[in-house]
Amino acid sequence: MNSKTISGLLVVLILLDVVYDLVIFPFPGTWFQVIHGTPYVDPEGLLRRTAAVWAAFVLWQTVALLKWKKAPHWLMLVAGIRLTEIFADWTYVYFAHDITAFGRLALLAAGPINIFCGWFFYRSFFKVRDSNQGHS
Repeated sequence: MNSKTISGLLVVLILLDVVYDLVIFPFPGTWFQVIHGTPYVDPEGLLRRTAAVWAAFVLWQTVALLKWKKAPHWLMLVAGIRLTEIFADWTYVYFAHDITAFGRLALLAAGPINIFCGWFFYRSFFKVRDSNQGHS
């Protein structure tokens, strides 16, 4: 398994989740405008709760980026994190009252992207583990 590919994908996912947090925490209205085309209404703070989940993704994916070469089990953790999201965005699309074309496209793409990332990190764990055992 190419270590640059593994690390590169981790960096992309970290940056993506950081962007979500940098938009949602200080500017939730921007998220609502881009995804829903409506003014921000979220009296219970569920959008910011979701951003907090993405902040946790940033934390654990960063730990994985720093540690996976010596401790490849961190790749399995990232696989699990990504796979927890496979139904969330499609559920969001189904139940959202208002959604922009961009919001629909982005949210529908997120499930397959997370499935791919989960599969990729799952397979990467075994390839790295088996490669490391071969060098022992």
